[in-house]
Amino acid sequence: MPREGFAESVARFLDEEFAERPVLASSLGRMEAAGELDDLSQAALERRAARTASWLDRLTKITPQRLDRDEQVDRDLLLAELRGRAVEADWQSWRRTPDGYVGLALTGVFTLFLHRLIPERRLAAAAAARLRQVPRILDEARRNLDPELCSGLLVKRAIAQCQAAITFAREVVPAEVTDDAQRAKLAAAGEAAATAYERFIPFLEDLAARAAGSPAIGEDRYSRLLLAKELLPWDARQLRERGRRQIDLIADRLAEEVDGPWRERVDRLREQRPSTPEEMLLAYEAAARRAREFITRYRLVTLPEGEECSVEPAPIFQRAVLAVASYSQPAPFGHSRRGRFFVPWPPPGASPAEVAQRLRASSYHRIPTTSVHEAYPGHHVHLVSARENPRPLRAVVGTSFFSEGWALYAEQMMADQGFYLERVDELIGQLEARRFRAIRIVLDTSLHIGDMEFEEAVEVLVREASYPEPTARAEVLRYCAAPTQAASYLTGCLLVEALKEKFLATGQGELRDYHDRLIRLGRGLPVSLAERCLQPAEE
Repeated sequence: MPREGFAESVARFLDEEFAERPVLASSLGRMEAAGELDDLSQAALERRAARTASWLDRLTKITPQRLDRDEQVDRDLLLAELRGRAVEADWQSWRRTPDGYVGLALTGVFTLFLHRLIPERRLAAAAAARLRQVPRILDEARRNLDPELCSGLLVKRAIAQCQAAITFAREVVPAEVTDDAQRAKLAAAGEAAATAYERFIPFLEDLAARAAGSPAIGEDRYSRLLLAKELLPWDARQLRERGRRQIDLIADRLAEEVDGPWRERVDRLREQRPSTPEEMLLAYEAAARRAREFITRYRLVTLPEGEECSVEPAPIFQRAVLAVASYSQPAPFGHSRRGRFFVPWPPPGASPAEVAQRLRASSYHRIPTTSVHEAYPGHHVHLVSARENPRPLRAVVGTSFFSEGWALYAEQMMADQGFYLERVDELIGQLEARRFRAIRIVLDTSLHIGDMEFEEAVEVLVREASYPEPTARAEVLRYCAAPTQAASYLTGCLLVEALKEKFLATGQGELRDYHDRLIRLGRGLPVSLAERCLQPAEE
């Protein structure tokens, strides 16, 4: 295939992708169908699976030698993505979990207002149109979800998300616009959506009572995701063993840093935490600002011109299902370079005891390393820098093994550069966070292999990571819903660290050069593909 033909194929793939998934398109800055939600009917989802198979067949027939290096990398990136989708299509999550149905309109409406890429009148009309489609999406869920396959754990999780969706649609969305007439239209659409969510809850409650399935995707599928999608050399059990070794290695590092039993020191540090969510927000803001000043002063990475990162409470619809900090990038095909660092806010109606438990997960010794991970020089710096890559596929397709690997690498790199040295408790927090990511590898692989039950995984987090039980439950539910994601942090980090040593050994540049080149490769190449991009041209 000539080079022009390959570029045209990529463009056609992306056009099909955006037409098939309008919520994804608008979140990336493609606003052609800003008022549409995805079609989640069985027929549409089966067409997606057929399209995946067709593109796999088409790409495997391309002769790599006829492409230049960037095109070869793009071809292999897309093949990896499609092979992962084939595994997921085999699993048929659309028959097993309500998450995708409940969350689609929430994400679709939230990102419209988050990015604000079109005038407010059009924005309000698009949001109202998406809210009016909520009954259709939930009807598709009723038809598709199979109680023999559904996990009761994940159905109950969706009930909590539904309850947050009611408040979001009815109260939060109308307040996003200033014009009275537009606000009234949004309020009417939001009321229709909220009513649909209210009517969906009894269906979910009945589904939870009858659900007989397991969230575990199985050892074979998990290993296929690692090998075929992530291009890793380890299967599920080999990855778990790597995680176990890292737990011990990091525990040894903690013992070296702490005078006395390190677990007792960490337990005391966890009690030193903000007393209110507002205090927590201020602490995260200060830590992010300090991290930005550090990487600028020591020239550790080149910040794109015009970038900024605001620190905000987590969106209301995320609070019931996400107990940790998160980051939302600016739309890759938009113009803004403002990212959002969301801190783990308590859900609406949380009791004082529940609020205190949430705050315990944001103790002062952990806030700096979390801020490094999410903002500077972690996710925010990576994803605003990745916008400078001119290859559109790399703005759309990516892997958390790179993006989360980079962010965890950033935590360790900042420790190596002395960011935490004046505050030894923060260094302990960084090592504790790294050990927690190793625990995640073991839990995620064990849950999906099928030799660890949900309650056992919760107990491990409470015992080994000292997580409050509600936070531990939210964490483990996340692992159940997104296989391999939890294992991606430390796995990717170790690969990025190894790649750094290779880069510096070749004499191609200094540490800052490595960082600048790596994070501008795109949203998240599998690290083996990133390594090919960083090899000297003569190779």
